Amino acid sequence: MAIPKVAIVGIGHSKYGKRGKVIEEDIEGEKDTYPAVTLRELAHESYFPALEHAGITNKEIESSVIGIAAEAFAGQGAGAALVADEVGIIGKPTMRVETACATGSTAIRTAWAQIASGQFDVVAAIGVETMTWLSSAYATELMSVAGDHRWEYIYGISFPTFYSLYAARKMAVDGLTREQLSSVPVKSHHYGYYNKNAQLRRQITIDDASESIPIAMPLRLYDCCLISDGAATVIMANEEKAKEMSSEPLWITGIGTSSDTFRVTDRPNLTNIEGNKRAGDMAYKQSGRTAKDIDVAYVHDCFSIAEIMAYEDLGFCERGKGGEWSAERGAYIDGPGIPTNVDGGLKSKGHPLGATGIGQVVDAYKQLFGTVEKPRQVPNAEIALTHNVGQHGQFVNVFILEK
Repeated sequence: MAIPKVAIVGIGHSKYGKRGKVIEEDIEGEKDTYPAVTLRELAHESYFPALEHAGITNKEIESSVIGIAAEAFAGQGAGAALVADEVGIIGKPTMRVETACATGSTAIRTAWAQIASGQFDVVAAIGVETMTWLSSAYATELMSVAGDHRWEYIYGISFPTFYSLYAARKMAVDGLTREQLSSVPVKSHHYGYYNKNAQLRRQITIDDASESIPIAMPLRLYDCCLISDGAATVIMANEEKAKEMSSEPLWITGIGTSSDTFRVTDRPNLTNIEGNKRAGDMAYKQSGRTAKDIDVAYVHDCFSIAEIMAYEDLGFCERGKGGEWSAERGAYIDGPGIPTNVDGGLKSKGHPLGATGIGQVVDAYKQLFGTVEKPRQVPNAEIALTHNVGQHGQFVNVFILEK
C-alpha cells in the first residue's frame, strides 16, 4: 500500500548528556563547551536550528507534536504547552504524545498523520527530556513503574531486569556468548566517539564490556544505555510544500508500528520481540523495500541484547544468529552487513526518552546527505531504517527514509 508523500525538510539536535551542568570536552585536541540548560533551553537548542535548516519561520509552522515521556522527569506538567510557548509557536495547535522510550518516533508518526490526512501542510515534531537531575536509582524507579503493577513491578522487576531475561534466554536457547554480547557496545562506542552530539565519547574494548560491574546478570554496565538530557526536532511537510522549501527533502516511504503483550510472561518466547518483526514487515511492505535495500540503520539498543534481537527481528540476519552477526562486524561500516547505530546508539550517544526516536531520524538525514563526521559516514547511503521501541516491546515504530 502506497502512503502519502511526506518529507523531512528541517532537522535540529542538541548535545546529549548531563545537561544540567556545563560540559567541557576535549576529544583529540578538539575542545567543546556546552552550557547548562533546562527543558526550555533544550527545546530551543534543537528547534531553532531545524527551523533555520528548513528555511522558514514560525509563521509557516501550522501544528506541533511534542514528545515528553514523563512529567516526573520534566518536573513540569503540561510540557507541550511549555515547549510551544518557549519556542514561540503560540496560537497553533499542539499536543503531547507518550509511548515510553518510543515517544520521539510516535511524535513523528503523529505529525506524519496530520500531514498525510491533509489537515496541515507543515508540522514540527519536537522531542525533549531532562533526566539526569534525578538520581540513577530514582530514574530507574520512575521507568520501572511502567511494568505491570500486579505481576512485575511489585516484585522489583526493572527494565534492566526485563532485558536480562531476554539475554539469559538468548544464551540458553541460541548460544549467545558473553563476547558476542560485548561486541555491541564496543561497536557503539567506536562510532559514538566521533559523534559530537554523543554523551559518552569513549572507546572501549571487549574486556572493558565483559568485565564491567554487574547490573542485572548477564547484563553488565556497558550493556546498558545512559540516562540523558537532550532534544531533537524535525520539520515535516507534504509533497508540494517540501519541494518548495527544500532541495534536499528526506522522504518517509514506509511506516511500521506494532505492539506486544503488556506482561513479559505472556510472550510466546523471550528470544525475540515479535512487535519488532511486525513493525519492520509493515514498513518494508509500504516502502517496497527489504532489509537488503537498507544502507544504514538505527535500532533501539537500550541494552546490548535489544540490538542483537533487532538485527534478527528486522531481517538483517537469521533469527538466532544475531550474536554471531555482531561479532563478525556485521554492523560496522566496513563490515559484511548493514552499518547500524553508527551514531553511537543509545549506548554511547545517550537516551533522553522523548528525543531518542527523533534523534535517530536526524542522524539518518545527515547520513543520507553526507554531513556526519567522516569516520562514521557510510559511503553512498541512500536508504535508512530507524527502529524505536517503548518499554520492552509494547510500542514499536519503524521508518524507512529515502533521499
